Amino acid sequence: MPDGSATAHLYRPKLITTFSEGYSFGNFRKDLLAALTVAIVALPLSMAFAIASGVSPERGLYTTIIGGFVVSTLGGSRFQIGGPAGAFIVLVAATVAKFGVPGLLLTVFLSGGMLTLIGLSRLGSLIRHIPHAVTVGFTCGIAIVILASQLRDLGGLTLTSAEPGLLLPKLAVLARALPTLNPAAFVIGVVVAALIFLQRRLRPNWPGMLLAVIAASIAAWLLQLPVTTIGSRFGELPRGLPMPAVPPISVKLVLLLLPTALSFTLLGGVESLLSAKVADGMTGRKHRSNMELVAQGIANIASALFGGISVTGTIARTATNVRAGARSPMSGIMHALFVLLFLVVAAPLASFIPLSALAGVLVVVCWNMADKAEFRDLLRHWPSAIVLLATFGLTLLRDLTTGIMAGCVLAAIFALFRRKVAEEGT
Repeated sequence: MPDGSATAHLYRPKLITTFSEGYSFGNFRKDLLAALTVAIVALPLSMAFAIASGVSPERGLYTTIIGGFVVSTLGGSRFQIGGPAGAFIVLVAATVAKFGVPGLLLTVFLSGGMLTLIGLSRLGSLIRHIPHAVTVGFTCGIAIVILASQLRDLGGLTLTSAEPGLLLPKLAVLARALPTLNPAAFVIGVVVAALIFLQRRLRPNWPGMLLAVIAASIAAWLLQLPVTTIGSRFGELPRGLPMPAVPPISVKLVLLLLPTALSFTLLGGVESLLSAKVADGMTGRKHRSNMELVAQGIANIASALFGGISVTGTIARTATNVRAGARSPMSGIMHALFVLLFLVVAAPLASFIPLSALAGVLVVVCWNMADKAEFRDLLRHWPSAIVLLATFGLTLLRDLTTGIMAGCVLAAIFALFRRKVAEEGT
């Protein structure tokens, strides 16, 4: 069977390729089981990412349903799972805080258009050349920033003022709120994180995140624990998708949002192609990078129309999809339909989920997101260490965009310096 290298340049969705090669009932059965597995993983993550981003939980589910469906239908990877991702939490939260939800939806819409144009311009290969030290630096930085954003819900803290966006002021405000620590909420969050870690060691094939969240929700309900839940903060989730609507657009707002939309585009492109590359490594196949970017762009446009947040390829869910035995993009399509089924049938049950339980889930996500071994290895060589630490530090202290730009500029300077030294030596 060909690995797809000969057709990697084509603008042809892998779904079409799958059906042209022949799609058997056996493949459908394997895709169905993989889809159910991924949907079980995606359910708590989608809501957790949305809440951590400063929006209501149903927007994360909308993103998984619409974005996941479009990415798998049009994408250039057989196994890519699209949806909300932890890497976007910082950007989405900052955008919501500054421009509100309408501004966020327009930003997602604009970034979708940019991603589509990048894919159509055959620039997908350029995004993949972002230096490894920059990728590791901003990923580790994002993990710490996300972790800090979860401390409030993890401890059930009560703040007397708005929670700052920057890391150091945020930590100072949270430290002053420590006397308001809710022991019940804190125990739930810590136990959920511990159960997930334990399950991954003892029963790696079990859906640990969902099981831990369900157990925490049942315990909080039975014991009548005084903790904040999705229902008490956001009310009951809607049972179904909203009608599509174009976000409010004006020339002034578009100009204000363009730099933010560019950040969304850059991060979305990097995350999606990294995720597709991970799937390639696990399966021996080759994705179509430009087709994948076009699909990611259309998925973001569609997500914004339905009130969702940013869509990107998700490494953890894509890897889960492959390990669960997926054979084609049909698994990604059906995973989106399974999440839609939950929204239609079982949405009221989400009201019982403690927010500290979802914070515990994100603690695990942050731990897994930070590539600690790669961070240590890159520190051993001074050029990569400088790029890494600059990206990491600025992501922590300023923002993701500043960190990526600084890292890329430093990496380019070092590359030019090495080339000059090499030319002088010959």
